[in-house]
Amino acid sequence: MTQTSPAPAAAGRPGALALLRALAITATLPYIALKTAWIAGSRVGIPDGSPLLEHRATMIVANGVTILMDSAVVVIALLLTRPWGRRVPAWLLVLPVWVASGLLLPIMTGYPTQLVVGLFRGGGVGGGGGDGKPFLDEWVFGVVYGGFTVQGLALGTLFALYARDRWGHLWQGTLRDLPKSPTAPALRVTAVLASLLAVVPAVAHLVWATGSAAGLNAARIADRDGPFYIMEAFNVLFAVVAAAGVLLLAFRRSALPLAVPLVLAWCGSGASGCWGGWLSIASMTGAQKVSEQPTPTMVVIYGVQMLLGALVVTLGGYFFSERAAAPGPGGPVPSALPSGARG
Repeated sequence: MTQTSPAPAAAGRPGALALLRALAITATLPYIALKTAWIAGSRVGIPDGSPLLEHRATMIVANGVTILMDSAVVVIALLLTRPWGRRVPAWLLVLPVWVASGLLLPIMTGYPTQLVVGLFRGGGVGGGGGDGKPFLDEWVFGVVYGGFTVQGLALGTLFALYARDRWGHLWQGTLRDLPKSPTAPALRVTAVLASLLAVVPAVAHLVWATGSAAGLNAARIADRDGPFYIMEAFNVLFAVVAAAGVLLLAFRRSALPLAVPLVLAWCGSGASGCWGGWLSIASMTGAQKVSEQPTPTMVVIYGVQMLLGALVVTLGGYFFSERAAAPGPGGPVPSALPSGARG
């Protein structure tokens, strides 16, 4: 997946690209400023009694890591809009964008839903610390999640434009238009395996979304509220969407545009896999109380979500590699870009 498309349409919309880049970069500033202030010792936005104040060293390390993660948005925005971004190998760009979209998508969908539900119920979206203690001031969630939403929208649009210009020829046509593939049996087996894996988190999150506390730790049980149930419902949706995308792509018995299952697989696997990975990493911090430590059930669910994401990404990589190498429509095309800008 290294060829560029013959018509670099991005060259005709520099103003729009610059605006989207500015939005993405600007949206990182409130989050980075807050995290930097907390590292420096400020308690802005942190109420008295917050669990965040109990482990200073852990808080500094965690905030430092998340600052680096949000700073990566700036690098990605530049890669997607500057001429030198066309020279970056596909995997070195696609993988970070997949991770970023996977981490941002649940916030982009869950936070607005929580706001709407909160308007009718008169509640907020902030959470406690699992034992009734306040976690952060309510305004912090608006600043942080609002910034993440803008980042996701801006980066998502930039990547869609970039991908269409560089690789758009690889997803032209419908599923039924795809040529016969020598690896079709392997792709189908992988897709079925991925869909079976998706059943595990889908069922678990559905159980939690419908009110059961089975398999949850004490902190999560105590912290169940409107936002909890909304996010669990979205977790079910993401697992189902990932399975639907890979099955459609592997069995190709539909007149749907090829882009549809690709988007479904991308979004579903990213949200499931990357959040499973993030929660797994968070559970490894040694500063957690016994009530906050994940149960074996939660650990398994996080692990399966990570495996689901990895499997779908692998399937997608093989699909695009084969698609790019195939002759005819969807295969290699000559680039109209200057030699220095070719991918």
